[in-house]
Amino acid sequence: MKIFFQDPTFSLQLLRVIGETYYKGADIGECLSTAYRIKEGDFESWHQEWLKTAKRVNKYADESLAAGHTVSAREAYLRACNYYRAAEFLLIDPADPRIQTTWGKSKECFSKAADLFSPPFEPIEIPYEGTTLPGYFYRVDNKGNNSNRNAPRRPTLIAHGGFDSTLEELYTSAAAPALERGYNCLTFEGPGQGGVIRKQKIPFRYDWEKVVSPVVDYALTRTQDVDPKHIALMGISMGGYLAARAAAFEHRIAVCILYNGIFDGYDVLASSLPKSLLTAIENGNREIVNTVFDILMDSDTNIKFNMKHGMWTTGLSSPFELIMNSKYYTIKDIAHDIKCPTLVLEAEKDDSFPGQPKKVYDALTCQKKYILFTSEEGAEEHCQCGALALSNQRIFDWLDETFAKRNS
Repeated sequence: MKIFFQDPTFSLQLLRVIGETYYKGADIGECLSTAYRIKEGDFESWHQEWLKTAKRVNKYADESLAAGHTVSAREAYLRACNYYRAAEFLLIDPADPRIQTTWGKSKECFSKAADLFSPPFEPIEIPYEGTTLPGYFYRVDNKGNNSNRNAPRRPTLIAHGGFDSTLEELYTSAAAPALERGYNCLTFEGPGQGGVIRKQKIPFRYDWEKVVSPVVDYALTRTQDVDPKHIALMGISMGGYLAARAAAFEHRIAVCILYNGIFDGYDVLASSLPKSLLTAIENGNREIVNTVFDILMDSDTNIKFNMKHGMWTTGLSSPFELIMNSKYYTIKDIAHDIKCPTLVLEAEKDDSFPGQPKKVYDALTCQKKYILFTSEEGAEEHCQCGALALSNQRIFDWLDETFAKRNS
């Protein structure tokens, strides 16, 4: 599926922005008018044009809020948040000060929108290894109850992203559909993600159970909100590996949703490389590997982004190190340790992790279900970008049915 751009990175990222329209995080005309101004393949042009749109919509939000039009302000802040996120996305030099300012504006806009919902979205700080992880707790609006003390404890979805998502983006991809269906939702950023890498400078770790267990600990302190027997974990994109890894060790998770699963990180990279380069990697020829990737990054936007972003968020200094580090990101030897019912999603034309979700599904020994999203359904892109309604229907119908069986 191509949206305006022929470059696959630019097309997918445009579709990703437009996809948030479903929960008022974008408007189609604003997205397309921005795309028309962007020079394809030019990261700087991408930043500048999305930034212009974000600033304009941010101004609309401020004006609406000042005039007392809270619904209009809330919706405009959500859109501005998304457009600032897009503007920051292809800034790949960690030393670029615009990363902090543009990302900061995205967070600021979401915070302002969060305060205008009823009930407001609650920003939280989750204790983690001497510091905290940022998150949001989304509570179902219990209309008719006099206070939160009278509200029932509910099944709760814990959701996190993957390689390049942000905390705020998880509202449209997880929290909004959860709330509509009566689930409370807890979203968070872990090492390597969002503010944890940008502000706290904590890189990714493969042993994600060390991240999720403190989050579950925190969730269980919310005794008036969270039903401890009905906690679901969902990981999106690369989060499909992270959540699977966590579920293999953290058995307080009642069900797990792998929103595009990853069986083996090194296999993902190896399957896309020419044999000669793969041989150089396996022979430990660092200089050759790094030189080849330097050349490839000049001509391929996808390789350029993935390598630069990957090195930054893992704290590594070369493509060779990044590739070798990917060997840690595997569930080959632990898939059988996942005991809870698990849903595995795959998109038919996903070029990020092709074939990986089915390998995850085949390796699981727990109660499991596999869903393939197709081109005919308009859901073939990575993480079913642009098909949020269908994704949510299948995810939450399965979740409803799985918890219902658990209760029977």
